[in-house]
Amino acid sequence: MIKIKLPKKIKNLINAKNNDDVIRNNLIISKKFPKIILDNDIKKRIFSKIKKKDIRVSKVPHTPDLADLYVLYNLIYLNNRINILEYGCGSSSIAILKALNDIKRKKNSKHFTRIKNPYSLTIMDDNKFFLNIAKKKIINSKYYNKNVNFHYSKCVMTKYNNRYATEYSSHALVNPDFIYLDGPSHVNIKGKINNFTVNDFEMMPMVSDILKYENFLTPGTIILTDGRTNNVRFLLNNFQRKWKHLELEWNDNHILYLDEKPLGNWNKEQIKFYNSN
Repeated sequence: MIKIKLPKKIKNLINAKNNDDVIRNNLIISKKFPKIILDNDIKKRIFSKIKKKDIRVSKVPHTPDLADLYVLYNLIYLNNRINILEYGCGSSSIAILKALNDIKRKKNSKHFTRIKNPYSLTIMDDNKFFLNIAKKKIINSKYYNKNVNFHYSKCVMTKYNNRYATEYSSHALVNPDFIYLDGPSHVNIKGKINNFTVNDFEMMPMVSDILKYENFLTPGTIILTDGRTNNVRFLLNNFQRKWKHLELEWNDNHILYLDEKPLGNWNKEQIKFYNSN
């Protein structure tokens, strides 16, 4: 039986959400949450609903959502995950690196045996423009280390179990213990199948990549999504292994974790590491 620790629900989140200072005061816990500086040049979106444009289509990065970063950071830190795969990139990448640095310090750099690059972050993104922006911010961050791998790949239409979905043309080689699913944007997907595409105003993200390497994941692996409810249902309907699903309705997050018996001694050591203080 796998157990995970969850971030505490934030009080007065709805009232606080439009005030950065109030949000920050509500989110910081034991001084371990990174101080995210909101850049003035990304506070405004090019598109808005008022202009009858799709706000999901933008030429500037989205303003960091401190509630999302709070959940992301604490879920990693509380559960000692040290091999992170992130679909999408941005301020979330810096929060992940902060969590990895804090765990590394807490654990005195110790780690379990079956891991090639402990305390590492692998970033997958299909947008070179946003990836380059994030890469500069990440490298200039005080949390940056050489265990960050940037992997670009375009995303295309595909089928999984005869259902329309999307996939990365080239996937990073990593067996993560934590996956943050916040990309790609469905409006950047290439190609069509039988004239069908998710690159449309009425459509939504439908990532299938995790399904294809699910059989390699170890018990204890955690998946966190930022929204993407329909994609989560698609994953759950197609997973072949025993996943527990939790929904944080107060912040529109989904948490899935692989709740199976350990694979053997190495995986037992891994789970023991996760459960330790």
